[in-house]
Amino acid sequence: MSLTTDLDDGLDDLDKGPGKGLDKGPDGARPVDRLGPLTGGTLPRVAPLLVGVCSLALGALAVLLGLGPIGGLLVAWVAHTGWLYGWTRAVEGPRKATDTLLRTFMWTAFVVAMAPLVSLMWTVVARGAPVLTPQFLHDDMSGRALLGVGGGIYHAIMGTILVTGIAAVIAVPIGLLTAIYLVEYGKGNRLAKVITFLVDVMTGIPSIVAGLFAVALFIVVTGDPLPRLGIGGSVALALLMLPTVIRSVEEMLKLVPDDLREASYALGVPRWRTIVKVVLPTAVAGIVTGVTLAIARVAGETAPLLLILGTSRAANWNPFDGAVQTLPVYIFQSLGQTTHFKYGEIWTDRVWGAALFLILIVMSLNLLARVVGRAFAPKTGR
Repeated sequence: MSLTTDLDDGLDDLDKGPGKGLDKGPDGARPVDRLGPLTGGTLPRVAPLLVGVCSLALGALAVLLGLGPIGGLLVAWVAHTGWLYGWTRAVEGPRKATDTLLRTFMWTAFVVAMAPLVSLMWTVVARGAPVLTPQFLHDDMSGRALLGVGGGIYHAIMGTILVTGIAAVIAVPIGLLTAIYLVEYGKGNRLAKVITFLVDVMTGIPSIVAGLFAVALFIVVTGDPLPRLGIGGSVALALLMLPTVIRSVEEMLKLVPDDLREASYALGVPRWRTIVKVVLPTAVAGIVTGVTLAIARVAGETAPLLLILGTSRAANWNPFDGAVQTLPVYIFQSLGQTTHFKYGEIWTDRVWGAALFLILIVMSLNLLARVVGRAFAPKTGR
């Protein structure tokens, strides 16, 4: 007799045995039978489309009755959610209906979150794209530009690059070394806990406080009661970059497995060389990404730069002498010119053009962070 035959006979005996009646309820049906079929009906594929069309029609009717566009949209959403949920529950059951309801909430939250961003980008591109001409990018605001004839943002672009670049040179090495100390040397150390607390505090400091610190610092250094220096703006931006760099690098270093460190130590490699040759190369993708995002975050700062940079109508390449103009400060000051000069429309166009170019810079830095992170990511394979 084969093994299969023995198993079949055993299962039949078990099914016919005296314990079989324990599976039945008072009505003589098994619990699995009382649950109903495991599979139910299925909505047609056009069901969401039909419900959407009917909901939009109801929303349009609400608009005609005087509820306005927002009220009509709200009525359409409530009708679509309710109808689709009821139809799904009647055909496919409560579990599928709940899944459909939560999926509707998810898509609604996504649309609500994206609507302001899409509206902002559309407005900036529509108003700023016609202004971004070669002349606008290569001219500054000296000479006849002050009278509303010509002029561009060349000096602001160069000032943004200069101030942000110096801020990165100041903040990145300090942040990188601080994160290395916190992760590699300061575990459980009281000093490391104090540094971590101070970094958390610096993360929440308003940006204008960083500007006030830069002003106070360079008043003491230069003796000028109202200093206007590019290096002052860089110091203010470096203070804002520092906690972001420290936190991002610290988290990337924590992701490096301890097995790599222990394997290096087992070979007799000193700790500093392990950090340089093992830990940092492993985490370089995340480190570069975090640093790039920190630079993009401070590139659009305005408040601290208004206090220390001043106004410059031409490009100034000396951060230690004279005022420097940046794109955020240029946008703020140009917006004020729209009500003080008869060429208000021209100044408004310049504001939108500078805003679009600043968005392009920040977007480019974010894309660069993704590309660099993917390029430096550790290569894995089977």
